[in-house]
Amino acid sequence: MSQMQKQIKLAKRPVGTPVMEDFAFIDAPIETPSDGEVLIRTIYVSVDPYLRGRMQDTKSYIPPFQLNEVITSGIIGQVVESKSEHFSKGDIVLGTLGWQEYSVANERTIRKLDPKLAPVTANLGIIGMTGLTAYFGLLDIGQPKEGETVVVSGAAGAVGSAVGQIAKIKGARVVGIAGTEEKCEYLLNELGFDAAINYKKEDVSSALEKACPNGIDIYFDNVGGSISDAVFPLLNKFARIPVCGAISAYNSVEMDMGPRVQTALIKTSALMKGFTLGDYSSRLQEGNTALAAWLNEGKLKYEETITEGFDHIIDAFLDLFTGANIGKSLVKVADII
Repeated sequence: MSQMQKQIKLAKRPVGTPVMEDFAFIDAPIETPSDGEVLIRTIYVSVDPYLRGRMQDTKSYIPPFQLNEVITSGIIGQVVESKSEHFSKGDIVLGTLGWQEYSVANERTIRKLDPKLAPVTANLGIIGMTGLTAYFGLLDIGQPKEGETVVVSGAAGAVGSAVGQIAKIKGARVVGIAGTEEKCEYLLNELGFDAAINYKKEDVSSALEKACPNGIDIYFDNVGGSISDAVFPLLNKFARIPVCGAISAYNSVEMDMGPRVQTALIKTSALMKGFTLGDYSSRLQEGNTALAAWLNEGKLKYEETITEGFDHIIDAFLDLFTGANIGKSLVKVADII
């Protein structure tokens, strides 16, 4: 094994949409594990929209990345050297690790995966962070009831596609908003959505009126912006709005402005609540158990957009902001041995 590896560090804080020059590819030594640690070879890297916020030096629910330090995200890897009683060479593990080819991790910060229970990549998606985000946001804040209408923006993404399917499991009528005909067909034909709106080709306000003749009871917001503005006039009494993301504004240089929501919320007595998965840290096992059961029962499907090669991690990350991915976006760095 070579004693050097590639790393990706944040070189500059992006202004507007990130560009390749905001990142630095570095050659660095591979560390050696100490007692209670393992050396992990990176297999899959998760790229997610929330990482954009961590590139800004602003107060948030999670500390920002520091300049000239390795970027981190969800990583699936394989143990190549262990000084831990709990892990052996060859184990497949999951953790929040660096964008680098090898990582040293403390045994308490990673968990072992069983490839026999589910494809390992599902632990970064449908039964991992994105699936759990959908589960708690929809069921805890949205609280869907049978026959209600649920609208999901960013519906073909990893979170949105899970939200729509869970809403269907709960007996709701589901309308998805996405950005291509391919994605809309995926929502309708593969995931069983009741209606799909291509926001790049249709007037969203008119399309929503047609797709939601009985109004909107739950709006799962992944994007913010003008798409969300179109939803508010159609809210029903006591509507619920879980606010998961605002990707339409993540790269905005100026303050995001739009119609004020207060009047719509007052008129409908609607609940609008932001959240992150960390709010449910004490209940993760509950969500994981439910998602795994639905997956094994065939009630949940998932799609992955997998980019090959460590050198293409930034390409895959930037593709998130052009809507190039369907489902969970991952980068495959190496094969499991």
